[in-house]
This record gives sequence, structure tokens and C-alpha cells, in this order.
Amino acid sequence: MTSGRRGSSLLPWAFLALPLLFAVTFKFFPMLEGVRMSLYRVQPLLGDEWVGLGNYTKVLTDQRFLDALGHTLLLGVGQTAGALVVGSGLALLLEGQARSLWVLRTAVFLPVVTAVAVIGEVWRILYFPTETGFVNEVLGAVGIGPFGYLSDPDSSLWSVMAVGIWTGAPYDMVIILAGLAGIDRTLYEAATMDGVSRWQRLRHIVLPGLRPALTVVLTLAAIRGLRIFTEVYVLTGGGPAGSTEVWMTRVYSLGFERNDLGVASAASMLLLFVTVILTLGVRLATKSREAR
Repeated sequence: MTSGRRGSSLLPWAFLALPLLFAVTFKFFPMLEGVRMSLYRVQPLLGDEWVGLGNYTKVLTDQRFLDALGHTLLLGVGQTAGALVVGSGLALLLEGQARSLWVLRTAVFLPVVTAVAVIGEVWRILYFPTETGFVNEVLGAVGIGPFGYLSDPDSSLWSVMAVGIWTGAPYDMVIILAGLAGIDRTLYEAATMDGVSRWQRLRHIVLPGLRPALTVVLTLAAIRGLRIFTEVYVLTGGGPAGSTEVWMTRVYSLGFERNDLGVASAASMLLLFVTVILTLGVRLATKSREAR
């Protein structure tokens, strides 16, 4: 009996052993190695040279990094706000139990499950900067354009932002739909009997009921915005003339093109630090609001 109980108590650890091994090997060890590299001038053949916080100083005083930070914040705020508005609108339109709505939700959700690289290539074709490009041809039918989109430094960042909103809105829609499903339906019925208008119902019933879902959406969107890379890399590579360079494309450029792994590691550690602080800040703000 004792051996049987001991074996059953060890069974959960046996299932956890392999995932823990993979996590340590492919996540935590590389993270610690990144911290170490951020404190050295990495020279694979000559030996690493200790520089302390010198790499961090280079990152925080590099004008290209500062410009990339501005682009990252602008993209993050724009994509978060745009995807939240569009996702909320889609959720309100597609709320319900009808079978046809499930089909529409699946169709709308397709951008989320499609590879970002594929999305980027498709939008690069749609944005083709001539009169025969798809978007320019559609706008030309109503007498607008043509525009340069990704090839124009003045419009390239906004074009990337539009793709990010198109990709992120369905993801936000699903979370908001889950939040809407958790709202007590009797509140709607009581509001209807009391003659409450749609705007009042949205303000006093829907928005308070969606607060937990909106917190999740904003947290994930903020983290996603800070770490944006694939969309920008596929669409523009950070160009033209650095107009769409973001934090992660600058890190990629330093680490894999210039082989300056120490500075790239320092920039990655700064991004990790900001992400952790942002996540903890949102959680603390949510808990303090719930405590009230």
C-alpha cells in the first residue's frame, strides 16, 4: 500500500519533468545567458570582454534606438486602440447563439490563426505602390490616391499599423465575446423594462461587465505591441529610411547583421524589464480596483 501511494504521488512529477526540462533548456537558460552577454563585449573567437553597464548605456544613448522606441510606442498605442475598437464592434455585432454567427466568427478569426509572415506578404501585394496595386485601384475608383504606402516614409508606419489592427481585432473580439457571455442577461431584461436607452445600457451594464476582459485585452495588446517584430520585418524590414524601425528590428539588426551581441542582449533585457513592469503594474491596478 505504501509503495502504491508513493508511486501515485510521484506520477504528477513524472509528467512535469519533461516540460520543466524543456523550459529550463530552451527558455530560462537562454534568458540567463542573455543577462550575462548584456554585460560583456561578446567576441566569439577572441573571448568576451567585461563592460558592465556599458552596453545598456549604448542602447539608451543610441539615437536609432530612441527613434525605434518612439515608433514602437506609436505602433503599440495605435494598434491597441484600433484593434480594441474594431474588436469590440465585431463582438457586439456577432454576439449570439445563431449557427450563422459561428460561421461568421470563424471567418473573422482567420487572420489570428494565419502565419504572420503570410499575412505580411499578402499585404505587401495589396499595398503595391502603383495605380495597378489592389488598394490603390480600389481607392482610385472613388478618385483617391494613388499612395506609396510601405514605400513612402510618411505613410509606411501607418500602413504597418493598419495591418496590425486588422490582425489583432479578431483576437480581441474573441476575448470580448467571452466577457459578454459572462454578463447576467437578466440585467438586459430589467433595463429594457425600465426603458433604458441602448447607450445607457452600454455604459452602465456592458462596460462594467467587460472590465475584466478589457484588462486582459489591454495587457496582452501592450505586451504584443512592445515585442512587435514579424509584421514590420516582413512588410518593410524597418525601412524606408528607418521610418518603421522598431525596438526588435533594431535588436535583430545589431545581433544578427552587425554581430554586436552584447548590445543586442542589453536591449532585449531592457525590453524584458519593461514588459514585466508593465504586466505587474496592470495586475496591481486591477487588484486595487477590485478591492474597492
